[in-house]
Amino acid sequence: MADVWKCSGLRWSDGEPVLGWSGERRSPLGRGKRVAFGVVDGGVRRCVGARGHVCPVGAAVAGRSTGARCEECARLDRAHSVAADAVPDDPRAYRVYLAWFGPGLVKVGITAVERGRVRLLEQGAVCFSWLGAGPLMAARRAEEMVRAALRVPDRIPYAAKRAVRAGLPGTPAERAAEIEELHGRATAVAGWPESLAREPFRAVDHVRAFGLEGVPRAVGEVSELVAGGGVSGELVAAAGPDLHLDVGGRVVVLDTRLMTGWELVSSPGGPGGGCSFPVREFRESRKAGVPQDGLF
Repeated sequence: MADVWKCSGLRWSDGEPVLGWSGERRSPLGRGKRVAFGVVDGGVRRCVGARGHVCPVGAAVAGRSTGARCEECARLDRAHSVAADAVPDDPRAYRVYLAWFGPGLVKVGITAVERGRVRLLEQGAVCFSWLGAGPLMAARRAEEMVRAALRVPDRIPYAAKRAVRAGLPGTPAERAAEIEELHGRATAVAGWPESLAREPFRAVDHVRAFGLEGVPRAVGEVSELVAGGGVSGELVAAAGPDLHLDVGGRVVVLDTRLMTGWELVSSPGGPGGGCSFPVREFRESRKAGVPQDGLF
């Protein structure tokens, strides 16, 4: 019987994507790598637990859930989240940033200084610039002020990010233009917290790190994994949690968060690749960057 593995998700290490597995096994994901696996036939997706603790009931979770947690474990995980303001006494220094994902797709956010740009890689930010650095609550106040003053969100759906990746401007300067203008306006907002040091504009571009230069346009995204299904393809790009895979002449996006909670087995795959998981087609809507749903 083939070895069964459980995926712990995609991480960015030294600017490179790495898949984690049970038993602390790691799989670096260099461009051109063959990605091939299947879900155990008859398998059920189980809750991954929270904060290092196993789900006490081994609850079944939906295939389309990117969190792979039952309601109780999701509540526990959220209870210790900086994003939910659940740890206001965190002593670490934080940075506020502006991140750009494509034309018209800009968000403001915060991340611990010690994490560097990892949070931006995890989110799939095509380029970004720091705004300021200081204590957590000062960073949080600045984030809210910038969001309100510039009318930029603190979250952007992954579907919107995926829809624009193949049509990005060609040069780093063009990609940075939108956040450069917003950076000047953001750091001039009245009431900037005194304990938060402003940082000058310096664009960091991730197109090369993600492998998005000249990447073929993706035709759709895997909507969920299913028991007995599988995928085999060549990795052409990786951004945030997403793998862009050439599966027999067409590129589909696989959100690696959908892999967690399943029992997976390696698959040799055919020479041309293929995907037997459900795929949601990308269709451009009248609103730029927002895909409509459809199935192949």
